[in-house]
This record gives sequence, C-alpha cells and structure tokens, in this order.
Amino acid sequence: MNETSHLVQMVARLKDTPVLCVGDVMLDRFVYGSVDRISPEAPIPVLCIEREAAMLGGAGNVVRNVVAVGAAPAFVSVVGDDAAGHEVARLLGEHCGIDPCIVVDAGRQTTIKTRFFASAQQLLRADQETTSRLSDAVGGKLLARAGELLPTVKAAAISDYGKGVLAMPIVAELIQRARARGLPVVVDPKGEDYAIYRGATVLTPNRKELRLATKMPVDDDAGIIAAARHLIATCGMEAVLVTRSQDGMTLVTAAGAVDHLPAEAREVYDVSGAGDTVVATMAAAIGAGASLLDAARLANVAAGIVVGKVGTAVAYADEIAAALRFDDYRGGDAKIAATAAAQEVIGRWHRKELKVGFTNGCFDLLHPGHVSLLTQAKAACDRLVVGLNSDESVQRLKGPSRPVQSETARATVLASLASVDLVVVFGEDTPLELIQALQPDVLIKGADYTIDKVVGADLVHAWGGKVVLADLVAGCSTTDTIRRMGAK
Repeated sequence: MNETSHLVQMVARLKDTPVLCVGDVMLDRFVYGSVDRISPEAPIPVLCIEREAAMLGGAGNVVRNVVAVGAAPAFVSVVGDDAAGHEVARLLGEHCGIDPCIVVDAGRQTTIKTRFFASAQQLLRADQETTSRLSDAVGGKLLARAGELLPTVKAAAISDYGKGVLAMPIVAELIQRARARGLPVVVDPKGEDYAIYRGATVLTPNRKELRLATKMPVDDDAGIIAAARHLIATCGMEAVLVTRSQDGMTLVTAAGAVDHLPAEAREVYDVSGAGDTVVATMAAAIGAGASLLDAARLANVAAGIVVGKVGTAVAYADEIAAALRFDDYRGGDAKIAATAAAQEVIGRWHRKELKVGFTNGCFDLLHPGHVSLLTQAKAACDRLVVGLNSDESVQRLKGPSRPVQSETARATVLASLASVDLVVVFGEDTPLELIQALQPDVLIKGADYTIDKVVGADLVHAWGGKVVLADLVAGCSTTDTIRRMGAK
C-alpha cells in the first residue's frame, strides 16, 4: 500500500474517534458592510452594516474541527453568565451536535472577538474578555467534569488561548490525569513558560511561539530543530510539531526523528484558525491509532485546506481525503471539492449575488460534445459546478469495464477547463442528493432530455431557479469512441 492510500484509510478511521477538548472558548462575531465615506468626526471609515454572523472560536473552533474530520468530541470549558455564554452553548449544540460540559462563572466575561469587514477587507477587531485565572471553586468544577469524561475518550486536545481557563495548576493536572490513563495529549500552547505543559504528547507551537518560549533563534531548519529539542529535553514532551506558515511543518520527536513537511496550501486567503485545525486533527488521528508522523501529515493537509478559505474555517474529512488523492494532480485540484466544502464555496458566491449553475455526468473521455455542453452551461450562469459520477457509480451505470479513466483523472481534466469553476464527485446513481445539498440557481442538461425528465428539475424550480437544455453536438459519444477503439 502506498503512502497516499494509507493516509486516506487513516482519514476514514477518524470517524467517531472520541476526543476530549478542553480550553478557552470564545465567540467569534463577524460584522459585514460597505464603506462609502469617511467620518466627518475623525479620519475613519463609516461602515454601513449589512449583515452579522457568529461562530465558535478558540477551543470552540477546535471542537468544530474535530467534528469536521468525523471524530466525536466531548468539550469542557468556562463561560460567563451572559448572552455570549448562552450563544456559545447554543452553537455547540446546534452546529457540533454535542452536549458540552460548560462551567458558568458568574463573575466572568465570555470572550467575544468582533471583526468588522468591508469588501472582504478587515477594518477592525474589538475584543471583550476576562483573562484572570479561575477561582479554586470554578477550577475544581472544570477538573471534575474533565475527569468524568477522560475514561470515555481516546485522546485529549488542550487549546490554550491565554484567557485564564488553563492557568496553573489546572493545565498540569489535566495533562497528568490524561497521561495516567494512557491517553495522548496534544497541546496548542500559549505564553512563554511551556513547562506548564510537562508530560504532554505533542506541542504545536508556531514559529513565533517557539521563539518566545525558548528564547532561541528559529530562522532556519537548524534553529527550529534545536529549539524543539530544547523544549523536549526541558519540558518532557514526546514531540514538538512546529507550524511554519509558508514553509510547512517540522516534527521533532524525543526519539531523535526529524521530519519536514512541505506546505500544502495552494493559495493562502486567511490563516485564522489554522492552529485549531492542527491540534484537532493531530488529536483525532493519534486517538485513532495513527503514528505521530502520519498524524502530522494529516494535520498538514488539513491546515492547507483551511488557509485556502476565508474566515475561521474547518477542514472536512472528505476534503482531506480528496486532497490526498489529488496530490499528484497539481493543476486543477483547487477547484475539486467535497460536498460540504462546495456548500461553503457556493454560499460565498450566493452572498456575492452570483448565479450558480450545475450540470453533471460521467465525463469519461472528454469530447467536443462535453466541451459544448460545459460552454453553454457556463454561459447560463456566473459560476458553474460540475457533479461527477464516482468510479463506483459509473460502473453501475455503464458496466464493469467503465470508467476508462479514474475519478481522479476525470475530475482533474474537468477542473482544468476555464468554463468549470468547481467539481464535486458524487457516489449515487443520480445527482439528486447533490443538487439538494448545493441548491444551484440554474440546472443544465443536454437537449436529449425533456425538462420533466431532468433529475432535480422540480427542486430547482421550487426554490426559484430554472432549467436549461443545451444543444447537443452530433456524433459525439464516449461509448461509441470506446467501441471504435476496440474494433481496431
């Protein structure tokens, strides 16, 4: 089995792996609007607010990422007795599907980070927070609830944002209790004293955090390795995974191994939350039985996916698997997305009032008829999504000798076309479920169909969209082409 197949199988093993997440939870608020003038009161822009959104941040975003990779999180944190704290609990239930163990501290402000945007440009961030350490009573409740959950999980992810929830001695006690049960502990650290994380399995500092914690130069590979080894020797870690932005990651272990993982991002839009993705993926993977190196490889791919998205985002399991499968096809893989990721992309297009079109097919051997269909489809919309039958689906529809090309090859060819903006592989015999999930504005099929026979036409009409029948190019057929090839 090659490395790619092995890692894809490991992604599948993440499903339902129980992971305990503990740390500083916060509410990320996003305020979007437009700026048309400068205030007469001061030289600052006037933001005309158009919409607002809120999502889980900090350790809450670690939970979101654990859910995204298919694992099963348990969560312990502390919030204030305020509206933001109630919103955090609601989001954990609605979006993560869990019943969190939230300790309420009436004297505490739930951390809120509010970001103001205009034309995709962040103008300002305003924070409301309490950063003092927990009282003994509140800290005792947090430890008690974490202790109840430790016997039910396979790994622990500790997310320290320096807001006081994981101040000493709580974090040390958490690590000690988890390790006593033989559980791996992955820590996203904060501050300059990493001795408080003594005994953790893996620390995941970025380059700047590593420099602050060790007071050592980290400008090159040798410096990073030396600083990581210093942490391992002085703080008793099994490994340090250093995230290095455009330079990828470096994994250094207590056994002396050093592995440099190249950056996986094709295009960086936003690094917000990438550290949360790393700690979540590492914990889930190690909990599922992955080696430190394999877990780091998966975390590296997941982080590369997240920084290619705008805002505090997550990497889904099928996105990670797709990125691994398409690793050898560098040209169009940025256009190839799993269903959940495609929903996010289409949501952004719809917010920009772009008309989204959808067509589908096997596209086994691309011929002029396919090109004509895709050209007509793109002319009917602003952004075109192509649903591509998976290999298994093609076999059921066309017979055991098909497809001629794998779904990886077919998707890559489609993604290289200027007329195609997104490719989504689906495994069903028809695209009905995919159409329902993506909710395109325009559905395009060939004129050999009638509208009443087009799968999903009733759905698209129901939400106000339309169906377009494209003209066909005579004499173009993949089946006929294969038949002629076999006759020679």
